[in-house]
Amino acid sequence: MGKDLKGRELGIGISQRNDGLYTARFTDQYGKRKQRYFHKLQECRKWLADARFNEEHGNINAYSEMTVEAWFDYWINEIKGKNVRPNTIISYKKRFEKNIKGCIGNMKLCDVKPLHCQNILNVMSANYTNATINQAKITLHGIFESAEENEIIEKNPVTKAVRCTRGMKAKQKKVLTLNEQHAFLEFAKNRIYYNQFAFILQTGLRIGELIGLKWSDIDFQKKVVHIQRTMGYNSSAKSWQTGEPKSRSGCRYIPLTQEAIQILKKEKQKRKEMTIIPMEFSECVFLNKNGKPINVSGYNEALKKICNRKNIEHFSVHTLRHTFATRCIEAGMKPKTLQMILGHSNINITMDLYVHITEEEKVKELESVEKMLKIL
Repeated sequence: MGKDLKGRELGIGISQRNDGLYTARFTDQYGKRKQRYFHKLQECRKWLADARFNEEHGNINAYSEMTVEAWFDYWINEIKGKNVRPNTIISYKKRFEKNIKGCIGNMKLCDVKPLHCQNILNVMSANYTNATINQAKITLHGIFESAEENEIIEKNPVTKAVRCTRGMKAKQKKVLTLNEQHAFLEFAKNRIYYNQFAFILQTGLRIGELIGLKWSDIDFQKKVVHIQRTMGYNSSAKSWQTGEPKSRSGCRYIPLTQEAIQILKKEKQKRKEMTIIPMEFSECVFLNKNGKPINVSGYNEALKKICNRKNIEHFSVHTLRHTFATRCIEAGMKPKTLQMILGHSNINITMDLYVHITEEEKVKELESVEKMLKIL
């Protein structure tokens, strides 16, 4: 990965010289190194994308015959795949395979019109939520925006006139009541991954942030944890990949409760019992008995088993983050403070998606104002 003068990643094959010029380089199929210099980063990236594609597919004039599927494969692997988080790539691929490919995958890029894009969103309305339909639109826009930037098409067909249709009503996100939380933790106490589940309920971490947490991120003296990365397993590449948090606000410091500190100390003690820990994971806080990180599916499978044995409604590991946020608001935490702890860029996300008022809390709040409401 090349970097600019401020140390920011620019992607494979691109870097910035001390004089400010951006340089792009790659090695062709004959082993010959090709390199050019640019004043603007966008021009540099465009040249490199064009050169690599031309190297792979022959004459650049063949662009006019390119299908949407062919361009998507190149875009996701050679352009987008180098600069975004693994989970984002998974999301793009899922929407393309499930919703876009069947409608316009075989069409030529230059033949796709706004009405084709609108039709994709319209078809989705019967079976998908608004959020998923919006993801499909974002994917479509990204595909054609890149094609426009690289002068393969004259205009992006995903115009302002292409609107997300009203989809299915989103299922109410699960959140544990206080009694359910206590019962869950009591039952899970002596079972696998208890420390991880309890730690999320104390900090509100995203699962990727939990997996990527390192001992160097924790300051026991100041009682804070520094969140500065996310980590996940890429099944396509069959490897663990690390990236920056979901947004700029994701890089944050979270105060540690006394209980959170005790959980970390227990993990340190467990570390002494491990016989082998691969060097690449030696700094990771939460590992399995073989000294390796646990994938999201591993955590969710463990939760499923607990729910089955306890005979309670299934919930995912992300539910614990929702539950943490709800407990904080119930305890009187200011929404702005909670926003910073959760690492949200917008407070509306915090209040609309992550805070759920439980039935018990509604009764409690109404009882507290009952005298003021009395009219008889």
